[in-house]
Amino acid sequence: MTARRQWALLALLVVSIGINYIDRSNLSVAATDLSRELSLKPGDLGLLLSAFFWSYAAFLLGAAWLVGRCNVYLAYGLAFLVWSAATALMGFAHSLSGLFALRLVLGMGESLAYPAYSRMIACDFPARHRGLANSAIDAGSKAGPAVGTLVGGLIVARLGWRYLFYFLGFGAVLWLVPWFATIPRERRAAEAATPEPAGPSFREIAKKRDFWGTVVALFCGNYAWYFILTWLPAYLETERHFSKTAMAVYGSIPYWGIAIASITSGWFSDRLVERRGSAVRVRKTVAASGLLLATLVLPANLLRNQVAAMTLMTAGCLAYGLFSSNCWAITQTLAGPAAAGKWTGMQNCLGNLAGIVAPWLTGLIVEKTGQFFLAFVAVCVCLVVGGCSYLFVVGEAVPIEWESGV
Repeated sequence: MTARRQWALLALLVVSIGINYIDRSNLSVAATDLSRELSLKPGDLGLLLSAFFWSYAAFLLGAAWLVGRCNVYLAYGLAFLVWSAATALMGFAHSLSGLFALRLVLGMGESLAYPAYSRMIACDFPARHRGLANSAIDAGSKAGPAVGTLVGGLIVARLGWRYLFYFLGFGAVLWLVPWFATIPRERRAAEAATPEPAGPSFREIAKKRDFWGTVVALFCGNYAWYFILTWLPAYLETERHFSKTAMAVYGSIPYWGIAIASITSGWFSDRLVERRGSAVRVRKTVAASGLLLATLVLPANLLRNQVAAMTLMTAGCLAYGLFSSNCWAITQTLAGPAAAGKWTGMQNCLGNLAGIVAPWLTGLIVEKTGQFFLAFVAVCVCLVVGGCSYLFVVGEAVPIEWESGV
């Protein structure tokens, strides 16, 4: 693959992950309006917000297996079509059960994304560029909710929540045109004819202590991220008393903070790796620092001044970007190209159980206590545990030697 096509492909992946995360978070933007129309309690809303992650986590292992045995580019394009269709159909739903079912389909379609990204980057990008490539994708995943919250909030305020899903679902399909025009045709044919070696088994990967260290770190980091992704708009509207328009503007700022920190941190980590040589040591130190500093979101919740609170909230999100930009680069470096897809799928499967727990538990806490304080406490406990997992569980020896000899 030429350098120009390589970076064009990365640009399309960045756009696609932005759309991916807009579709994950759009329900939270419409949450208060949708809850009023369907008479949902906070506990019901929390369950609905977690529905995506039930199927997303369940299908990740299958997705990891699939991307190692088929044309990853074609498979990713088809998965994109599935989740875009699910998003569009949510605009036609009139019941909790209907929305719940479509969120399950959305999770199933999006489960292919990260194993596919990991395989493409591990195979097509040299190690010295993986930090930047991963951070660019991660920045896209954070810019997506920023755009979705800003534009989506304004759409809901002016046209209603159903139009948000119509625009996002039907409009996203246009991305498939440049995708199928850009993917490498010669590799597409070669992959269809000759699948790559299977690599180490799931069991062999699960025997590694480093694997479990990355799983715990991802689960804890995801708990914080999915709390922000699913409940931040409702928090700003119900506890901070922001209007829908104000929520759209100010609620997008923390996401922009994570995106900026992510791309900057990925570039900076690449430079440190070039100078100091130990890729895992550098990246896990940066990632752990980000998780620990992200606990600034707790004092932000305690501040009554809106400007001060949002400033501190954004600072915590900036810190979180240090973790999110390095998370998958650590995994790819430890696993190597032969195991990157499977490791990513397993890690993402277990780590995304946090997506089930965080929205649901937050909904229960808010319903029982009438406020978000204990929900923020739970987030910070997870952040500390995740940081410690990187520092004390994940080792530094790379590449891992697999028993299968791949």
